Amino acid sequence: MNSIVNLIDERCSKGVEFYRIKDFSTVTIGEFVHKNKQSDNGKYPVYNGGASNTGYYDEYNNDGEKVIISARGANAGFVNRVKGKYWAGNSCYTININDEKFINWNYLYQYLKNNQSTLLGVQQTGSIPAISKKQVEEFKIAVPPLEVQEEIVRILDKFGELEAELEAELEARKSQYEFWRVKIINMYNNKIIRLSDMAKIYDGTHSTPNYQENGIPFISVENISNIYGSNKYISKEDYMKYKIKPEINDVFMTRIGTIGKCSVFDKQVDLAYYVSLALIRPDTSIILPKYLKYVIESNIGKDELYKRTLVHAVPIKVNKDEIGKIVLPVPSIEDQKKIIDKLDRFEKLTESISIGLPAEIELRRKQYEYYRNKLLSFEELKVNE
Repeated sequence: MNSIVNLIDERCSKGVEFYRIKDFSTVTIGEFVHKNKQSDNGKYPVYNGGASNTGYYDEYNNDGEKVIISARGANAGFVNRVKGKYWAGNSCYTININDEKFINWNYLYQYLKNNQSTLLGVQQTGSIPAISKKQVEEFKIAVPPLEVQEEIVRILDKFGELEAELEAELEARKSQYEFWRVKIINMYNNKIIRLSDMAKIYDGTHSTPNYQENGIPFISVENISNIYGSNKYISKEDYMKYKIKPEINDVFMTRIGTIGKCSVFDKQVDLAYYVSLALIRPDTSIILPKYLKYVIESNIGKDELYKRTLVHAVPIKVNKDEIGKIVLPVPSIEDQKKIIDKLDRFEKLTESISIGLPAEIELRRKQYEYYRNKLLSFEELKVNE
């Protein structure tokens, strides 16, 4: 790290010049390709307004080493990098560098990623958040000598590689966990039971929430992993309009966008929930809430839900009545308790952020962000110097 600090001191002691993106590149917007023309078997990834590709397509409209920015949607301003052939959708800006001897494409990515919060902050308000082409073109980039850029990229990519290795290891552990989760569930003498025969299923509110500073905590898909940690609230009056209020042993399940993530409601508190969640009220004489969560989140439950998911809807969803049609393996209550005990221990090893690989990944990510910010914080060179 001392070598790059010395290099910056040597080459950039008085600061560096800042340039608008349009001064050294051309910004283009992609072309729409319908979701039903995309598939998992296509040749090239399709990028649009999200944080990852939306699917694959057999044609491409861009090639090379590119920095892309989401143009609209919840992730408008999100920065990504792509190498090779891809299809840029009509919600995807591509930055095409005109002179690679002037700016390194990976340096541009790292600089924009470090300033992503600024890009997200200039979203135009409206029914759909968006960032304009002009806003991208006018965004200013600190451009040190190419030698400095390349050394910064080398260091930051090394941090990224270490994080990627840990994430790959974690994914391997999760795959191993999923294998054993299904194996453990199938070890017992199971009956196959339709969910609607052992539970009642309800929708959350369809009303657009009117948030306030305090009141009843309001949860949706983004809160499913921590239903008691929501920082969004609605009024008591709005909550009192709910026909179905959560009760102990209810299970929340995501059903719009993200499908099949669950959380058990085990505290007697008031909690408001949106239509993106289904509330499942199990007959605990047949199926325990924690077992229901585990079996729905396993590949067994995922496969059942996928059969009934409207994959061409935007966003994808599974209707409330279709959830009740899934069939699940259900052992005796005593065997369910044994399964829960075993899977609780597996989950702690793979999911907990406070131990093991997840904690190490979080530490590496914070180190990466710290050094990225430190290495990319340049003073602007004064014109008269």
